[in-house]
Amino acid sequence: MYAVWTDRLHEGMILLYAASILLYFLDFLHRNRKANKAAFRFLSVVWALQTVIFILYMAHTRRFPVLTLSEGLYFYAWALLTLSLALNRLLRVDFTVFFTNVIGFFIMTVHAFAPEKVSQGAGRMVSELLLMHITMTLIAYVLFSLSFVFSVLYLLQYKWLKEKKWSHRIWRLNDLAKLERLSKWMNAIAVPVLLLGLILGLWWAYLRLPAIHWLDPKIVGSFVVLLVYSFLLYGGERRHMFGKTLAYWNMAAFLIILINFFLITGLSDFHLYY
Repeated sequence: MYAVWTDRLHEGMILLYAASILLYFLDFLHRNRKANKAAFRFLSVVWALQTVIFILYMAHTRRFPVLTLSEGLYFYAWALLTLSLALNRLLRVDFTVFFTNVIGFFIMTVHAFAPEKVSQGAGRMVSELLLMHITMTLIAYVLFSLSFVFSVLYLLQYKWLKEKKWSHRIWRLNDLAKLERLSKWMNAIAVPVLLLGLILGLWWAYLRLPAIHWLDPKIVGSFVVLLVYSFLLYGGERRHMFGKTLAYWNMAAFLIILINFFLITGLSDFHLYY
């Protein structure tokens, strides 16, 4: 019965997600406030369904569900949607929800085909330290995703201003300085969160996996992500990089995250996401 109900909720959520993105795209092309409001309502329903499924699954498994690739992707999509809706209400940056949830919809689609089985030995190795490591790392990735979206919006606004395309879009986006600042803020929060998450993960591995190979591709890849974003954060604060250059580098850094999450993870000898 649990599986049937969650499957039905999941199917309805995917349909509403797709409808919401299509309506946001319509608003993006032709300023349509009715489409924008309908899209926001659909997305709010998606968030409610995601939250219900998340709570039901947590009650069913009696643990915080982030141990498999499928669970991790679901938590990532839920957290991304939650933060995008909150930022939309607080900051009023148009198109943020649209671009952010294109990523979210992609992640939910991948989630539908991701393996659900917990890796061998994971059940007996679960601890609060491990759950904190995974959760903090995923939250950092969500923040990096939002930073990526603000960089995309920055480049779009820069292009429209340079070409003097005085359409409705240019007036609905904030000024370039604010978009750059928001992107840097997301990175400034995400970098220490990721650092703490990696430290917890290393400590857990040291305690529970004494034979671990410390040059495992997943460990190396995660610290490459941390170093790249730390470099961007330092360069942005020192004004060695700014504006369009910083936006392009920030987008390239997000590509490294995707490679680390979807490709390098499969090369790991110990990581729980297979």
